[in-house]
Amino acid sequence: MPSTPSRVADWITLAKIRVNTLVVATTAGGYYMATPGDVDLARLATTCVGTALVAGGAAAFNQVSERDTDALMDRTRNRPVAGLRMSPGEGRIVAAVLSAAGLGILGATVSMLAMGVALATLVSYVLCYTPLKRYTSFSTVVGAVPGALPPMIGWAAARGSIDELAGWSLFFIMFIWQLPHFLAIAWIYREDYSRAGLPMLPVIDHSGAMTGRQMALWAATLVPVSVMPTVVSLADQTYGIGVLILGLMQFALTVRFAWSRTKTNARVVFSASIIYLPLLWALMAVAKLGK
Repeated sequence: MPSTPSRVADWITLAKIRVNTLVVATTAGGYYMATPGDVDLARLATTCVGTALVAGGAAAFNQVSERDTDALMDRTRNRPVAGLRMSPGEGRIVAAVLSAAGLGILGATVSMLAMGVALATLVSYVLCYTPLKRYTSFSTVVGAVPGALPPMIGWAAARGSIDELAGWSLFFIMFIWQLPHFLAIAWIYREDYSRAGLPMLPVIDHSGAMTGRQMALWAATLVPVSVMPTVVSLADQTYGIGVLILGLMQFALTVRFAWSRTKTNARVVFSASIIYLPLLWALMAVAKLGK
């Protein structure tokens, strides 16, 4: 008989620490790419801690709001609030404490601009994306906005501004990368989403034809967008060539899914997207140009 998760384990699940590792990593990537010289490791660490706390708070608010639909889906029904091991009130308190602590750290020790971008991430995730999931498949596009903002938190922390196209190139890469990634997830778990009454595109698109076209279209769009750091002189041509090859490979996998819409092909697209992103950031970091 499986053991009941501990309180600490429930708090970790509520804050989605494993998933939010990506948030912290892309925040650090944005900070590094924005830094012209040596990286201030203490400031970077503080930025990452503050961002991680805000991301954890956002995840906690999300789980409180979605506790009814989470309880209907196999992959989420054991979350602490959905599983009735934690009250909604406690979940909200944890979410508020994490969010306030993260925003306070960013505002007091990094910059008000970094705090402002983190606040925009929190608000757009909790008050826009989360409620929209119940009403429209367009929520996936809306949800890509807070998912793409973490590099801008890092950029704001390092530069003190977010008015450069070089910084926004990181936002656009992350924004577009998420769409085929999450469409693949939604296809894999479409029965779960349907059971919960969430109108994700693969739920309302029964044949999957539109899902396949959308996935391929976004993957194709990512190919030129991912080269933007080279165009704006943020990274050299080594990055541009490398990411072009990566993008074309990922696009080919989405085309294969569009042609044959199986869970296996969707899992391949999902796995490829997970591999693609760290390789992109690694290439960018190695090929970074002094600014």
